[in-house]
Amino acid sequence: MRRMVIVGYEDAALLDIACPADVLDAANRYGATPAYEVSLVSLDGRPIRCQNGLTLAAQDRLDRLRGPVDTLIVAGGMGHTTAAADVKLTTHVRRVAATARRVSSVCTGTSVLAAAGLLNGRRATTHWMWAGLLARQYPEVTIDPAPLFVQDGNVHTAAGVTSGLDLTLSFVEADHGPSLAREVARGLVTYLQRPGNQAQVSMFLAAPPPEHRQVADLAAYITGHPDGDLSTRALAERAGLSERQLTRLFQEHLGTPPGRFVRRARTEAASQLLATTDLPLTAIARRCGFSSAETLRQAFVELCGTPPSAYRRVHRRGRVRVRTGTTPRPHVIESLQ
Repeated sequence: MRRMVIVGYEDAALLDIACPADVLDAANRYGATPAYEVSLVSLDGRPIRCQNGLTLAAQDRLDRLRGPVDTLIVAGGMGHTTAAADVKLTTHVRRVAATARRVSSVCTGTSVLAAAGLLNGRRATTHWMWAGLLARQYPEVTIDPAPLFVQDGNVHTAAGVTSGLDLTLSFVEADHGPSLAREVARGLVTYLQRPGNQAQVSMFLAAPPPEHRQVADLAAYITGHPDGDLSTRALAERAGLSERQLTRLFQEHLGTPPGRFVRRARTEAASQLLATTDLPLTAIARRCGFSSAETLRQAFVELCGTPPSAYRRVHRRGRVRVRTGTTPRPHVIESLQ
């Protein structure tokens, strides 16, 4: 048996626990040999109240857990800050990790690994909303907010929530080969598998605070009209601002200058068309405001870590595709987790 231990704590995210557990359970049902033995542990064995209000029973106590274990998985969630500050918790995470073949985290579980000193000198990822804060808190860790998951040695970190599913599928493939991983993915009706270096594409466009209505309105206009004139000058005129004012507001409330936000919005629109239509790249580029298919390809590689053709192969699998219609209008995401 491969002993897989998931560490939870107060206000952990249920999906960060459920995604790895269900992937491993499905692998067992499809014939994983040796099978996975999955257990959820809390520091003292008490039940875990997840951030959504549901309570999970722990199967074991982390402070009494003895190795070796095959894989240690630390969940993320809104309670990650408190968990990372709990010296007893991080001490036992570090102790158990020393016996593990693989050490991993989902989403903000990265902060627990960082606090335990397990990411020093390593590259890691986390949910894009927390990447900046974690990079400031742990300067000895190279935080990359773009990929879905990152492997550095035997330490694996996943970006957030459902990317834990992608990470665990990669474990199944490494342990049992691509055929079993493919069967698991089909059984779960998910992709096999989104590449780890694929960017958190649909998460690029975080909304500004609602009190900054001007910036929010411009962001909505940009994402709804990717083929329009979205130059900084045109956007400034639309908002009745100077270009300098516009750039300052975008930097302050979106963390990026207008030109980069526009490029990301156009890439997001292109990703929707790649996944849902059979349009050629030249047509997609035109609909999304890119000057050419090559410009689209360059933007995709820069922001998504993969060329448009590879993205289309992965994301169209099993989907209904349309041949005509208007450009999808990506929505500005207001919150995640």
